[in-house]
Amino acid sequence: MAEITAGMVKELREKTDAPMMECKKALTEAAGDMAKAEEILRVKLGNKASKAASRVAAEGVVATYIDADGKLGSIVEINCETDFVAKNEDFLGFSHAVAGLVADKNPADVAALSALEMKGASVEETRKALVGKIGENVSVRRFVRVAARGKLASYIHGGSKIGVLIDVAGGEDTLGKDLAMHIAASKPRALDASGVPADVIETERRIATEKAAEDAAKSGKQIPPDILAKRVEGSVLKILKELTLLGQPFVKNDKQTIDQLLKSKHASVASFALYVVGEGLEKKKDDFADEVKKAVEQAKKNDSGEDRVTA
Repeated sequence: MAEITAGMVKELREKTDAPMMECKKALTEAAGDMAKAEEILRVKLGNKASKAASRVAAEGVVATYIDADGKLGSIVEINCETDFVAKNEDFLGFSHAVAGLVADKNPADVAALSALEMKGASVEETRKALVGKIGENVSVRRFVRVAARGKLASYIHGGSKIGVLIDVAGGEDTLGKDLAMHIAASKPRALDASGVPADVIETERRIATEKAAEDAAKSGKQIPPDILAKRVEGSVLKILKELTLLGQPFVKNDKQTIDQLLKSKHASVASFALYVVGEGLEKKKDDFADEVKKAVEQAKKNDSGEDRVTA
């Protein structure tokens, strides 16, 4: 049986907002598998266990660039080690310069971007010089370049920790800004259902099926398979609305979906990019007690001569 640590329980609770004991039970049932435990909680607790708050796991900034006519732009994520450096003027200057270079030169990937020239030196050489100056590692993590079908708008939030670049056709200029702010707040996974990965939909369908079966068992009623299937698909459609921009209620008016808002403005969204600093990255967790233990063990080895090199 896998050992369920307090740290694992805490991590699951932060992800799901579920009660501590429920998290421990789910982890035990899932034999320590975090993803499976999250599914178990969602079956038992429904949407109460889908907090979906992404914990930032690395420092840095998101920077955007849009040209004068709003037709060409980019969004980049540049990482560093501490939030202190993320506010450094040289670091911020480098980040915005990289965003402009991406839009101007259209590199294929980070490696190609690193080889481009920036003020007489390559991006990689400039990055290394910056590392030497500020004393922290700096890395260009990812970027997107957009040639707009309509007009680009952007929004940067939370000390440059969240950034959005959106391509909107039609409507007034304020619409693009409003939509970018909405995306930063609601964090849709895709524009519409066609953009949601098949494995995500399958996972949601599996959770909905198990939840419907459990609810039926609790009620003690025999529910016909076709009715059960309709309930499952209804649950999946509800989740898809929550995951997609067009299906979400507008943050400024929750009586209106984004799709309805766009239709009322005779506008459409061609694409959007949402970056959250550190999303998907794991930050090293220092365990002071473990470090002390290792230091003591190393000291014992040194005293006993185990690590000494003899000629």
